[in-house]
Amino acid sequence: MDVSGKKVLVIEDELLVAMGLEDTLSTLGCVVVGPVTTLEDAIALSPTVEADAAILDVNMRGQEIFPAARILAARGIPLIFCSGSVSCGPLPDGFAHMMQLPKPYTDRAVRDAVCALLASAEALPA
Repeated sequence: MDVSGKKVLVIEDELLVAMGLEDTLSTLGCVVVGPVTTLEDAIALSPTVEADAAILDVNMRGQEIFPAARILAARGIPLIFCSGSVSCGPLPDGFAHMMQLPKPYTDRAVRDAVCALLASAEALPA
């Protein structure tokens, strides 16, 4: 799937990880929104941000990202959850069906996840 021009919100508190995501997404032709580095900023931005998808770090400096994720999901923005644990583990109710990407991830894993997420979002009826 061609993802050129798609806006992808990056919510990640680790600067090097966020920079890596930016590089990967930019190489794909995506427009990177962010990165957003705190839960507070993510919550503040979520009601109004223009994004076709979002990549969210589950653990933002010891705080879970789910308050911001709920806002984004309610707006119909497809989400990818990332976690530094060996496996992302079960997500809370309402998110269990959403895509998970365990850290550390490769550029290819990010590309495949973003392409799959955006392809499935486009397949949904409007």
